[in-house]
Amino acid sequence: MDQFDHSLEVFIESAGWMAPVLFVLLHVLRPFFFLPVIVVCIAGGVLFGFLEGSLLSFIGLSLMSLISYLLVHTFPRFQKRLTRLKDKVFKDRKVTVSQVMVLRIMPFVHFHLLSLYLIEMSASFKEYVYYSLLGLIMPAVFYTAFGQVITELPWYLTILLLFILIGVFQLLGRINKSQMQSKV
Repeated sequence: MDQFDHSLEVFIESAGWMAPVLFVLLHVLRPFFFLPVIVVCIAGGVLFGFLEGSLLSFIGLSLMSLISYLLVHTFPRFQKRLTRLKDKVFKDRKVTVSQVMVLRIMPFVHFHLLSLYLIEMSASFKEYVYYSLLGLIMPAVFYTAFGQVITELPWYLTILLLFILIGVFQLLGRINKSQMQSKV
């Protein structure tokens, strides 16, 4: 990971004014390199600073969300694969928009899978874009600002943070379920 960060830093410095464009492109190509979102966002914070790194990560993740939408609607086979993955990961479970937003913050959760959930919950492309962009603000800011701190935390604090996020995810599911039952 340190070697990747150093190599990326040298490459970005030599790129000059093209560095932000290349960084956004890295976000778009990230799935092909099997890089987690957190790694790229951390690199953005290190290379560009908090504000510019967060903004560039948000732009890159937003483009990736739009590409996810296009992939799902253009390639039925891609949608089938994601649906199978969804059935394996969240078997017989309904996930809400707020839960998807919490899952976006968790490292190593499949980006396209969460996009599929948002696509299925949205009535239109405009609504998908709204939910998707709203759900990308926190990961871009959180990982860029605190990503380096998270990677330096002892393993037990990292696991504690993961359990806190899982607890918030579960709580949001219960709140949504009780709201649905009270409407009936």
